[in-house]
Amino acid sequence: MNTDVLIVGSGAAGLTAALNLAEHHRVAVIAKGALGDTASARAQGGIAAVLEEGDSFEAHINDTMIAGAGLNDRKVVEHVVEHAPAAIARLIDLGVPFASENGALHLTREGGHSHRRIVHVADATGWAISQALEAAAAKHPNITLVPDMVAIDLVTGRNATHFSTDGAVHGLYAYNRKTKRVETLTARATILATGGAGRAYLYSTAPRGATGDGIAMAWRAGCRVSNMEMMQFHPTCLYNLQVKNFLITEAVRGEGGVLKHPATGHRFMPDYDERGELAPRDIVARAIDHEIKRDGLDYVFLDISHREPEFVREHFPNIYDKLLGLGIDITREPIPVVPAQHYTCGGVLVDLDGRTDAPGLYAAGEVTQSGLHGANRLASNSLLECLVFGEAAAKHIIANWDSLAEVPAIRAWDESRVSDSDEEVVIAQTWGEIRRFMWNYVGIVRTTKRLERAKHRIDMLRKEVKDYYAHFRVTPDLIELRNLVEVADLIIRSALSRHESRGLHFTLDYPKTLAHAKDTVLVP
Repeated sequence: MNTDVLIVGSGAAGLTAALNLAEHHRVAVIAKGALGDTASARAQGGIAAVLEEGDSFEAHINDTMIAGAGLNDRKVVEHVVEHAPAAIARLIDLGVPFASENGALHLTREGGHSHRRIVHVADATGWAISQALEAAAAKHPNITLVPDMVAIDLVTGRNATHFSTDGAVHGLYAYNRKTKRVETLTARATILATGGAGRAYLYSTAPRGATGDGIAMAWRAGCRVSNMEMMQFHPTCLYNLQVKNFLITEAVRGEGGVLKHPATGHRFMPDYDERGELAPRDIVARAIDHEIKRDGLDYVFLDISHREPEFVREHFPNIYDKLLGLGIDITREPIPVVPAQHYTCGGVLVDLDGRTDAPGLYAAGEVTQSGLHGANRLASNSLLECLVFGEAAAKHIIANWDSLAEVPAIRAWDESRVSDSDEEVVIAQTWGEIRRFMWNYVGIVRTTKRLERAKHRIDMLRKEVKDYYAHFRVTPDLIELRNLVEVADLIIRSALSRHESRGLHFTLDYPKTLAHAKDTVLVP
């Protein structure tokens, strides 16, 4: 398949880019599975924007910088915050039914924010935004939406009939789940919008497909990767042995939910931070982790039952219905919660136009390290980043179209020297091993000894996976495992190189924060 622009990922970043590009160019958007199975669609909370009287861009910028522990790039933060109101307006034009009150947008507040500035659609904002973007994309004659395509590797001059080392990207190889064949997809510009690497961890709120594919592919294509040690853990994921990965939105705490010790009923967050439940996520997650480990608990309680039942049902209808089905009435009783991996703050280095180090390759959203989040993402800045950078990448491609390299003749995928695997069990075993030691050794609280143990294991597994990949035909599971091994290694290497505690990276061996904030940058 050949197109003008190839977009990998069908979440908010990918579809925003597609809609902005489609007035000028032919666009293909590929999704690993179903089009709507994205992290964007799962986002409960909302989008942060300065819309309340008394709020200001400066306040939103400062809140973002404080949450990011000073590791953010202030220029990027200013750029994104100032573009937020316009991004909201465009979504309203697309028909996103944001909650309103007395004729104005209803704004809620979340941890780390000094004002009410979160626009939302009850507790299913991401789903509403994804539906609107997908409907608009499906209607556009210049956009082709292709589900069930698993990206394997970026196509560069090394894959051209006439070999080149210029580093330019011309599309990618992808496994078609329906035909079970590898296809060559070429384009003059490629945008990675593949999301994060949450599935490197045992407990994660990320979708099943969040295996760091875009980060690993960009790294293999020669792009720098930054701040991979900054892995955000959401403080409140439902603790339930039957239901995995169900997130309890930040907004529950924003609307008065309190965290309590399950045995004593003691509200413990004020013991850790004067902001209580509204402290940034890294602080809340570490506090819960400490309570659980100190007292050998399985979970802590999040309680909003003191608010009026009608208020709770109206503001959190999906959470209310889901938990009622599990026998928990949140208007009368507390919710058992544990932290879980939630967001990848690091990723592929990009500039304000979404450009990576590779000519012709752009990236937007959770796959990137844009400078917005720093050492910890402020709640509800992530969907905002998708919208702003998706549009920025599209605009840069349109403005610089003539300078993008023509696609050379590309060699077809060669599987003449491999066979079908006879031991698929190896993949499941290795995946499980990675997720478990990443959770135990590279989790919320770290030590150098634990990180070194993790590095020793990942080095061994990388060799095994490389050998396996060299001998057998690719399958979706093998492609994901290969990428997981790569991103787990990047996370561990980044964590070992940061000799301080800052934001999401907390290590008992270096508990102090250094005076100067510096990005971790890994060079291929």
